[in-house]
Amino acid sequence: MQKRKSINDIAKDLNVAISTVSAVLNGKAEERRISIAMTEKVLQYAKEIGYKPNMIARSLRTGKSNIIGMLVEDISDPFFASIARLVEKNAAFHNYKLFYSSTENNATKAKGLIRAFRDQQVDAYIIAPTPGIEKEIQLLLNEKIPLVLFDRFFPNILTDNVVADNFGGALNATNHLIKNGYKHIGFITLNSKQKQMIDRLDGYLEAMNLQSRPSYINQIDYLLSEEILQEKIEQYLEKNPQLDAVFFATNYLAISGLRALKKMKVEIPNDIAVLGFDDNTHFNLFTPSITSVAQPIEKISEEIVRILMKNIKTEMSENERENVVLQTELIVRESSAKL
Repeated sequence: MQKRKSINDIAKDLNVAISTVSAVLNGKAEERRISIAMTEKVLQYAKEIGYKPNMIARSLRTGKSNIIGMLVEDISDPFFASIARLVEKNAAFHNYKLFYSSTENNATKAKGLIRAFRDQQVDAYIIAPTPGIEKEIQLLLNEKIPLVLFDRFFPNILTDNVVADNFGGALNATNHLIKNGYKHIGFITLNSKQKQMIDRLDGYLEAMNLQSRPSYINQIDYLLSEEILQEKIEQYLEKNPQLDAVFFATNYLAISGLRALKKMKVEIPNDIAVLGFDDNTHFNLFTPSITSVAQPIEKISEEIVRILMKNIKTEMSENERENVVLQTELIVRESSAKL
């Protein structure tokens, strides 16, 4: 394999000073009063040999890599994939590239990825934090590294956050089922201490308590296989035959729940109503279509990039931190029809 050419190699090949090549390739030819002919000569040669800058070396020279590191729970999840795509698009307008990876809600993996991003000299971080990385988040803040948390945050750490109103979204969704005549509403969620999951559970409980309705909660461990997850949901539904509606706290729980109901030959909504949190692109294609709480994905992405760019350009003090809470939308479809 042919060795990648460096600025030194280009200077040697063209018999010009290294400083001249560096100035041209870094867009400072005019500032250094390098002739148009020489500028074109260097750029043309760089194009011919397919020159690509060493990003780490460049970041050491300039102090900036123009790279943002993004950590999400699962990049294959439609919610996180959509956020990452839009953040990448919005960041490009500011001449920033996005490196992203999945933590799988594993603190050890998340810590390793933060270290890897540091080794790559990323300029800033966007993180959907998993429990157990509080010290790493605080360290980034102590070092004045631009950082935005999204989807969830740590209430005991003062950070810039962009989140949806998970409590309000779950409260409104549960009230929708109650108003449509459902009396025994189950809530299937994760056994998690993450802020967004706690808020969704609290929203469900608030709605049920206000109406003096019994709550039926099933908390399932994270990272179960799809087969076992479906079995857990089947067992819960079999133990609670009185349920006339079920609210799933995430879209992948809803997908597994729909598979379980199909296997059990339970008809939606005749036998049981179904509602999910985080609208899935396929929910409107199901028969019947699935009612869900939709997060404002475009607005979340815009706010993440806006706050991050502000932090990159200006060092913000603690009292200037932003906690942006965006409203959700209940998309009513056939699966929660009135009784």
